Amino acid sequence: MKPENRKQEIVKAASILFKEKGYSAVTMRDLAKAMGIKAASLYNHIQSKQEILSTIIIDLAEEFTEGMNKISESDQKTIQKIENIIELHIDVTLRNADGLASLNNDWMHLEEDNLQYFEKMRYDYENNFRKIVQKGTEDKEIKSFNIEIIVFSTLSTLRTLYLWYPKQKDIDADILKKDMISVLLSGIV
Repeated sequence: MKPENRKQEIVKAASILFKEKGYSAVTMRDLAKAMGIKAASLYNHIQSKQEILSTIIIDLAEEFTEGMNKISESDQKTIQKIENIIELHIDVTLRNADGLASLNNDWMHLEEDNLQYFEKMRYDYENNFRKIVQKGTEDKEIKSFNIEIIVFSTLSTLRTLYLWYPKQKDIDADILKKDMISVLLSGIV
């Protein structure tokens, strides 16, 4: 097996353990046991548990940042941009719900350079979303509610989707996208 594939397996197994126990509670022995290998063997593919956490969080944050940048720089109307942001979150959640647990719950354990890099990406992401919403209210595409409430309620829902959706057995991904877009953009009334 190629080393990169083995590293990806390690990251995936660690994502599951971090979601179940939290980053701080997981040891390299726990990870090795979950993978059915010796702990020393892990170090042939990774340097540390911190490297694994950084890989999980930074890769996801960069994926969100790249998606947001494409959306915010597009010429689309505000409603389409927000729909695309919702779809971005759903797509990432469907691909990597376990990794999102670390992104949301363990980011503060990143070492300084990666922590600063992550915090800047998160700040820029939220600020881009805020600008999209602001433009939508100025252009009368969306109702003029408090911008911070719109940003908070929308992003809070999308950021916690990883907790809820894996437990849903009867909700197809396409229905999830359609209904979530409708509920978040139109409400229930």
